This record gives sequence, structure tokens and C-alpha cells, in this order.
Amino acid sequence: MTRFNLSDWALRHRSFVWFLLIISMIAGTISYQNLGREEDPDFTIKTMIIGAALPGATIDETLKQVTNRIETKLEELDELDFTKSVTMPGQAVVYVELEPTTRGPAVPEIWKRVRQMMGDIRSEFPQEFAGFQFNDNFGDVYGNIYAFTADGFTPRELRDRVEAVRVQVAALDAAGKTELLGAQEEEIFLEFSAARLAALGLNQAQVLGTLAQQNAIAPSGVIEAGPERVLVRVGGQFDDASAIEAVNLRVGERFFNLGDVASVTRGYKDPPSSLFRYNGQPAIGLQVGMRKGGNILEFGEDLDALMTGIAADLPIGIEMAKFADQPHVVEDAVGHFVKALAEAVAIVLVVSFISLGLRAGLVVTLTIPLCLAITFVILDLYGITLQRISLGALIIALGLLVDDAMIAIETMISRLEIGESLTDAASYAWTSIAFPMLTGTLVTVAGFIPIGLNSSAAGEFTFSLFVVIAVSLVISWIVAVLFAPLLGVTFLPARMKHHAAGPGRLRRGFHGLLRVAMRFKWLTIAVTLAIFATSVWGMRFVEQQFFPTSDRTEVLVDVTERQNASIMRTRADMDRLESVLAGNDDVLFWTSYVGRGAPRFVLSMDVPTAGPHMGQIVIQTPDLAARDRVKAQLNRLAVEEFPGVDIYVKNLEIGPPVGKPVQYRVSAPDADAARDAARGLATVMATEPRLRDIALDWNEPARMVRLIVDQDQARQLGVTSADIANVLSSLFSGVGVTQLRDDIFLIDVVARGQATDRQSLDTIRNLQLNLADRRAVPLSALVSLDYGTEQPLIMQRNGLPTVTVKAAIATADQPATLVTALAGQIAEFQASLPPSVRIEVGGTVESSADSQAPIAAVVPVMLLIMALLVMAQMQSFRLSLIVFAAAPLGLIGVVAVLVPFGVPMGFVAILGILALIGILIRNSVILVHEIQELLHKGRSQWDAVFEASDSRARPILLTAAAASLALIPISRQVFWGPMAYAMMGGIIAGTLVTLVFVPALYCAVFRVRPPAAT
Repeated sequence: MTRFNLSDWALRHRSFVWFLLIISMIAGTISYQNLGREEDPDFTIKTMIIGAALPGATIDETLKQVTNRIETKLEELDELDFTKSVTMPGQAVVYVELEPTTRGPAVPEIWKRVRQMMGDIRSEFPQEFAGFQFNDNFGDVYGNIYAFTADGFTPRELRDRVEAVRVQVAALDAAGKTELLGAQEEEIFLEFSAARLAALGLNQAQVLGTLAQQNAIAPSGVIEAGPERVLVRVGGQFDDASAIEAVNLRVGERFFNLGDVASVTRGYKDPPSSLFRYNGQPAIGLQVGMRKGGNILEFGEDLDALMTGIAADLPIGIEMAKFADQPHVVEDAVGHFVKALAEAVAIVLVVSFISLGLRAGLVVTLTIPLCLAITFVILDLYGITLQRISLGALIIALGLLVDDAMIAIETMISRLEIGESLTDAASYAWTSIAFPMLTGTLVTVAGFIPIGLNSSAAGEFTFSLFVVIAVSLVISWIVAVLFAPLLGVTFLPARMKHHAAGPGRLRRGFHGLLRVAMRFKWLTIAVTLAIFATSVWGMRFVEQQFFPTSDRTEVLVDVTERQNASIMRTRADMDRLESVLAGNDDVLFWTSYVGRGAPRFVLSMDVPTAGPHMGQIVIQTPDLAARDRVKAQLNRLAVEEFPGVDIYVKNLEIGPPVGKPVQYRVSAPDADAARDAARGLATVMATEPRLRDIALDWNEPARMVRLIVDQDQARQLGVTSADIANVLSSLFSGVGVTQLRDDIFLIDVVARGQATDRQSLDTIRNLQLNLADRRAVPLSALVSLDYGTEQPLIMQRNGLPTVTVKAAIATADQPATLVTALAGQIAEFQASLPPSVRIEVGGTVESSADSQAPIAAVVPVMLLIMALLVMAQMQSFRLSLIVFAAAPLGLIGVVAVLVPFGVPMGFVAILGILALIGILIRNSVILVHEIQELLHKGRSQWDAVFEASDSRARPILLTAAAASLALIPISRQVFWGPMAYAMMGGIIAGTLVTLVFVPALYCAVFRVRPPAAT
């Protein structure tokens, strides 16, 4: 029975195969248009934030009664990696971080379980506990953000206008989450004079109770009046601040107007929790997200059209500016990559035409768009978008997917040269080389398995690399055996002259080198192993990197004051920073955020914990040179004019965010011990001149005054500690009385002391307490004041107080280099600490290790699959050993390129090096298979090795040239550069060494001797 031959079948069904080819091209074109566009691929932020409040509690009480209970319960979560918490007096924020290997689709269900776990322990909290807040949308991205500024309009009028715009934007089909940013909350302030209340004998609590009862919404009943129902309503609710001011109060037999004892004003939350500004002006932002699965470019066009019309209708005095424009960024980024893809295609075409000739080169050329078209169809079905990773993967795959077509056409040409017909020559590739090509292709795909099975955040970020390359390479084999024979029969001549003139100079030189390598096989093996050992040793000179910084033109400035700083102090710092941006030609515009960080306008942003002591500025520059100049200027300014303030000027990151690159965590059971050790560690780090901006994430204590109550005296007067605390709270911080219902908004009515009373400690000494019998007693008669300090916040990790010492890098060195340089000093310092104090490396080095660990776990699976494929093809242990021996030789070229060019070894470069294993094994499979084929044809062992190495050198070198040269366009990319350099060096050097080393190793393993006459 004749064996099935797919190539021969294609030639016998030409019309149908042409039909498949045309349909594939049309479907590919349509799919390319349908593919979504993104700047970077999505990855799941495996972080949830739990907020909890215990109003009035000290930081120690909050830590023990709230934070520790939450963290202890979360220890039961199987997928938990660690917890990180920030505790402040009366408030706790706990970050739940899942294991890096947690699969993205499983995360929502885990967050449901976390909510249930918190519900289970709700009864264990003190009765004053105010409940939980959950944020499992920590990774929400707002790709389009607009700023609205106003001249001549109140903040409320501007807010109403922006809210109306938000409603229109939310109505767009592809619109996702929309939110206002920086809108100041309105409040009505009742500012009482403590002295006047005491003089009139008024009890503030009774006054506030009267206001709340008058403004309450309460059912008044329904009258069943025969055939109809009549609703009953009771009036009296407040509709404005003036209605509150007009309230009359009764004291004994006298009536007083509320305005006589308190000033009633309508204003905005004071102090504000956060501020947003655009180019230094107060502004309100509109954050617009896109619904998952939408096309960002199409959504961007719809949104721009809507906002253009809205801008035209805005009243004079209100200006709108777009400061986050993801569709534009995506269009620009995709455009750059498409250009790089076109350049890579052109390079491969040139290699094909030069090496194979016009007609044969044309056949190989035609397979490229066919492979890409079918790949686009599958990517569209799989939901893979066009973004940084998938487009880079297409470029990497481009140099590999022509390999099979080149080998098939090269084989066809060799058969035509010996006089076979077009049909026989076209079908010969299937019988001779198709299955070794398939094995080689699958082995190459297997080299990317660590990406496909790596479930870390970095692995999820690069997952589309595996999908694109796996799909395109498998398709390239199908194209080579199904479509390439048909294209060859169509475009190649029926007869081709045999090149009998003899080998050229280069080929003769290779023949001489090959004979020497085979004759002195053990010397060849020894030299190769020595070079490889030198490369392994040379890896110590290659700097380690996680992900490079982004090539976007934004500059981010993190401003962190002491933890007890007020928002006004932070605002003053940022005012000074922003003053140098105005009129700067290198700055297009900027936005600033006081009391919070910038919204996540790209997924890889590091969003800090909000607080009055911090702020962030996002500066848009016109180009990378301007970006670097602005960074240098701000760094100088921070050093010269902002002592004691942690100002970190940075670029956006690519991949999972880290923040300051060099970090160490100091943990201890006692907060003071952790802080003391962290300060000592900072001193050690300061000895490294390549580090700058060394800071502790929490350290300084805050001033505190404690009122020690004479409880016996207080009881005699009928006063409790709670009464005193309530009076002081309403005086200094304000207490909510009721709410004014204004359109869709609720405006809090807040009672507080006058400004002069709120801002001085003397108020405590002079305060008069109103007793139940309307007598006034000085607070100083009941309390004594004790002055001291306490921590404004405490940070914990896994339940232990943890201080993180962070540092930026002042030179071009990589974080891993500096951590290695400091390792000895850090170990010596650790030895001087008590055993309970622990120092751990964090930052970029930890994130890199967390991402590489899942890769290392999957590498055995990759090697097992490769071994299975090679063994299935070779059917011999010795042959498989020869094939596998070539796998690590790519490291020779990797080190030879990375060290002299100073290119760091990053996460993506490591993936490229692993992929080299598959590429080099593929070449070895083809070479060794040809040796065995020649042996079956009766050649001697020496002649079989020599002829196979000679005949396969050309297609192997051509495919290596195509694969390496196609990487040139992305070698200029910040993200792909290290991988491109590593793969180019590895493919070129590995291929050259393979063509000499594998024949020598074969001769050694099978004891091949040169012929006696040689």
C-alpha cells in the first residue's frame, strides 16, 4: 500500500488547494482588521484591597483589633502569597496579594471567598467597628482621561457640567467604567462658638439632635379615602444652608436663632482628602474606561467625536483638555511595530531572493503572507490582540516560519537539478524531509513552552508570545508541505541546470574546516566545550534585568512627605515643584494629584496608598530627549531644595510595576525594632555611591496629646470619657449632623468649632463643658494633658511590622548588580541583629525571581517534550544524545553579544535563550536525519557525515540568516532589544558551531574513521 503523501495530494487537487489559499488570504485580511489593538497585553492584577474602620481608636487599638484580625483570617486562603497592611489611627488598609502562579480566570472567585471570610469574622470585631470596604478592581485602567478647568464658575457648577458629560460618555456602546476625578465634596458647616454655647447654657448635642430630627425622612402614612389613596407628607426638611440658619432653638422659656450661636456656611470638604490639578489649575477629571473586549481604536474615534461636540457646547470659561489618550498611544505603538514587521519581511525577502534566486525566492516570499494570514485568523478566534508582545512575536516568528518553506524549496530545487519532473520534485520533500521538519518545528515550539505554562504576572504579560509563535510555526509547516509544492510547481522552471562548476570559495573553506573537525574530532569537541565553559563563566559579566523602563514620554514624580504631614504641607511642596514646569519648553502639560496617586492610565502603573502626606505629578514631554532633560532637572531640584522630602522621579514601567528598583524589607515582631534596624540598613546602603534617594516607607513618629481624665470627678458631674471625646471630635474634626438632599447629591451638614478654636491646643485648656443641668464646667478641671508621640502609621507584611528601605539608582547599573555588590555588607549587618529581625530583598530583584521561578519549574516539562519528540524521530539513544548536545551551544553567541554591547539579561531575554534550545535542536535534527538517510542509501559513515553536513549547511545557514536578520528591526526597541541581541548572537554562533561540532560528535560517538586514502 502506497504511503499517503500530502504534497502529492495537493498537486492532484490543485483547484481545491488554490481555493484554500485564496480563502485563507481573504480570511486573514478580514481577521487582521478585526483584531483588537492595545499598547500592552492585559495581565491580572492579583491584588485586592480591604479597608476597615474603627473610629476613635488609637493606632495600637486599630492594629490589634482590626488589622491583625483581618490578616490572621486571610492566612486560611490557600492562594495567598502575602498580606501587606497600612494601619492608621482608626483606619486599616490591607492588601491581599495572591500567589504569582494563580491563574487569572480564577481570581474573581477567590475575591468572592475573601469577602465571605471577612463576613465570617464580622462579629469578632468591637461593637464600634464601622465595617469593611472592598476594592477588587485595583487593576482598572482608564485609557482616556479629560481635565475640565473653570474660570468664573464654582466647583459645584463645574462638577454638574462634568457629570452631564459623564452621562453622555457612559451611553457609548463600548464605554466601560466612568468616574469623576478630583471633584470636591460640598459640605455645610455649622461652626459653633464653644464660649457662646456655654454662656447660653446650650447643650450642643441637643441642638444637633433637633436639626437631625427636623430634616429626617420618615413615613407619614396613607389615607384610604374611599375610591382613592391620599399620601400624607410632613414638611420641614432643609433645602439650603439658609433654611438651617433660620432654625429656632428653645432654651427654657427663651428662643434663640441658630444663627445667633453658630455661623452656617456652604463650602467644600475642609481639609480636602485629595486634590487634582491640570497645569497648576484646580480641575475636575473625567476618567473613561473601555468595556472588555472592545476595539480601543474604534472606541477612541467614537469618544473623540462625542467629546469634540461637547467641547464646542461648553460655556466660555470652562476648558476641556485630554491628557490620557490611550487610543492615540496604541495607534502610534502598533504603527511602529507594523513598520518593524514590514522591515523584517523585507529583510527575509532579500535573504530569500539572494540565496535562492528570483523564482525560488518568490515561492518562499509568497508563503510569508499566507502564514501570517492564517495566523491572524487563529489569533482572532483565540482573542489575541495586536500589542507590544504579539507584534514582537510575529517579528520573531517571521524569521522562523520561512525555515520550512526554504528547506522544502531547496529540496525541490536539488531534485530538479538532477532531472526530476516538477511534480516528482515537489512531492519529494514530503517523503524525505517533511517529518524531520515537523519534529524540528515542534521542538522549536517546545522551546517557548516556559512562556505558555508560566502563570506568573510576567508570564501572563508575555503569554501571547507563545501563542503567536506556536501557531505561526505549526502553520508554516503546513504551508511548506501543502501550499509550497503547489507554488513551486507554478513558479519554478521545469528544468534547472545542475551547478557543476564546483563549490565556491566559502564552500571550499567550509569543506576544509569540516574535514579537520571530523578528523580531529576529540580536539573539536574539547575546543567547543572550552568555549562553552568560557561563555558560562562570562555570564557573570552580563547584568541582570527584570523589565526595562517604558519608552513612553511621560515623567512621573512621586512626592512623599513625613507621615504626619497635612495635605496643605504636601500641596505646598508640589506647588514649588510645579512652578518650574510652567513655561518649560520640554513640558507639554502636566497633571498633579495631592493626597492620592494618579489614576491607572496604563496597567503597569504602580498605584500608591492614598494619604495626605503623598502626591504625584504626571508630566507629558514631547520626546525622549526632553523626558530625560526634565528628569535631570527635577532630580537636581529635589536634592537642592527639598531636604527631608522623598521625591522620586521615574519613567513608566513595562510589565508588572515595582517602584524604586532597589528595596529591602526589614521585619520584626516589634515595630520599634523594625524601624531601628531599617535605619541602620539605610546607613549601610548609603555607603554604595551608585544608590540615591534612599528612604524608609514609614519611620517618623507624630506628636500626640493625651487627655488623662479624673474619672471620679467626672462621675460626680455626670460626664463620661465618651462625652469628652465627642465634644472634642465635634470641635476639631467635625461631626455629621444630617444631610442636605440636593439633586442627585447628598451634602453633609457638619458641626465643628470655629477656625480659631480648631487650630490651637489652647482650646482644650479653655474649653467649657455643658452639663445636663445647664451648668458649664471647664474641661481643665477634669483632665490633665500628657504630651508624647506615636506612630502615624504602621506597615505590616504577613502580620509583622515591616519597614521597606527603598533606593533609586544614580548610574546605568542594573538593580541586581547593586544588590549583589551590597550582599556582603547586608549579610554582615544582618548578623549583628537579633534573630527575630529579618532582612529580605524586595523590589526588582524579588519580582524578577518571582517571575523566573515558574519558568524554572516548567523547564523540565519543556525538556521532556523535546526529548520525546527527538526520540520519536531519531529512534536511537545515541542519535538523540548528539542532537541534544547542540542545545546549549547558543550560549556562546549570547555571551559574545551581550557582554561587549553591555546589553542586560532581562526576563524576555531569558525566554529568548530558552527558545534557542529548540532552534538549535531543530537544526541538529535535520542534519542528523540527513546523515542517516545517506547511510541507508549505502554511503560510508565518513562520506554520509561529510555529505550531509555539506548539503544541509546551506539551508541551515539560510534559515539562521533569515531568523537572525529578521530580528534587527526590534533590536532597536527598548523592550525587545535584549531578546533580539541574545537570539541573534545565539542563532548565528550556535548554528556555526553546530555545523562543525555535531559532525565531530557524531564521528566520536559512532567511532567514524577517515578513509585510509584521505
